[in-house]
Amino acid sequence: MNKYFAPSELIINEDGSIFHLHVKPEQLADKVILVGDPGRVPTVASHFDTQECDISSREFRTITGTYKGKRITVVSTGIGCDNIDIVMNELDALANIDFNSRREKEKLRSLELVRIGTCGGLQPYTPVGTFICSVKSVGFDGLLNFYEGRNAVCDLPLERALLNHLGWSGNLCAPAPYVIDAHPELIERIAADDMVRGITVACGGFFGPQGRQLRIPLADPRQNEKIESFSYNGLQITNFEMESSALAGLARLMGHKATTCCMVIANRVAGEADPSYKNKIDDLIQLVIDRI
Repeated sequence: MNKYFAPSELIINEDGSIFHLHVKPEQLADKVILVGDPGRVPTVASHFDTQECDISSREFRTITGTYKGKRITVVSTGIGCDNIDIVMNELDALANIDFNSRREKEKLRSLELVRIGTCGGLQPYTPVGTFICSVKSVGFDGLLNFYEGRNAVCDLPLERALLNHLGWSGNLCAPAPYVIDAHPELIERIAADDMVRGITVACGGFFGPQGRQLRIPLADPRQNEKIESFSYNGLQITNFEMESSALAGLARLMGHKATTCCMVIANRVAGEADPSYKNKIDDLIQLVIDRI
């Protein structure tokens, strides 16, 4: 008999919905678009031909509908890999655990997940406005290290090469980063020929972890310089954001497909930023919703 999940581990609300998202199993589509900002959920859903549910709980907002015959769920995650841990585990539970018996289903569903977000460009060829699809993600967050099977799905040679290049050890910065591949078929379909493909670093914060210094000095003042100069098998680190590693890593461990597509709103090399990006990100939304 399949494993039983106790009420303390799988928390189900009185209405039969999952604890944080407040979504019920029948409200989840196989195709899922993730965004950080709950305000961006209705922007994505405005493209839908029909809508069947609109659920808000804390920073998590979920709308499921159809677009050109495809059933799609769009979910806001908030910021950071810690929130991705909540969203991914709850989406997987909705897909693959029977809420009545509290046991894993005999037939498992594989979800297709694409995160649409914003990022900081780290190369001269990723100026403001560039769309980047993450081929690999580097997790400075440490989240995947808490899950069994981490080494089986991670790119261990790249991890060693990056750590050697950065020269971090002990408690300096992120001494145990993990590197995870996005799903290759999903990359080919979503990135097509009009997105830059590269390595994305998912950071545990917006300021120090991304090399921004305000009043507190950085532990490694050369952090960004080292990251920008790293190259591995023809790939460079193209951008910073805060969620892609946990998304790709948990998806691999759970048997789902995932990748992240971001629009560059600040280029760290050029020192440029565009705070009015919200008017332009709809072009990226349109590409993803057509290709998912």
